[in-house]
Amino acid sequence: MRLYALCDQNLLDTHGISLEEFVAIAKANDAEIIQYRNKNADVAFIKQQLITMRRLYDGFLIVNDKYELIEFCDGVHVGQEDLKMIDSDVSKAVKILRNVINSDKILGISTHNLEEIELANEMDLNYIGLGPLRETSTKTDTSQALGESLDSLAAHSKHFVAAIGGVRKEDQFKNVTYHVIGSGLLL
Repeated sequence: MRLYALCDQNLLDTHGISLEEFVAIAKANDAEIIQYRNKNADVAFIKQQLITMRRLYDGFLIVNDKYELIEFCDGVHVGQEDLKMIDSDVSKAVKILRNVINSDKILGISTHNLEEIELANEMDLNYIGLGPLRETSTKTDTSQALGESLDSLAAHSKHFVAAIGGVRKEDQFKNVTYHVIGSGLLL
């Protein structure tokens, strides 16, 4: 298993865990990537968190959505709805993002089905997040959960695949590069 640790600020706050504690847990679990996600804070706060994380962690550091902060990390991850806020055509949105962040930075997007995977195959990406695998506290619509079909869908991607949404350390995949684990690291 290759670990992509999801550091969600709401999750940290809920569990009373500091950023420093999360990074230590991620490092102890050999995380190759840490993504920092904060859907509620202003850009200045997120920037400070990224600076702190960079001081503590020398692996790949990804920011969720806030591509304007790319100079403080190694890449950006953007969900489908956030891509559509950049441009209604997600392919065009990815081209815009790639121009903003440059080719030396990591770019990943969320995907949820075969259609989105096939569209992503035509994009200049480094990886896709695929899921959710199962229901989570942030994704409660079980009709969206891919379950056992996630691994077979991952085989259709030409990019690295990070399994997202309710992923556990013990999950086994044949076609997935990274397990994205957030709260599972803390429990």
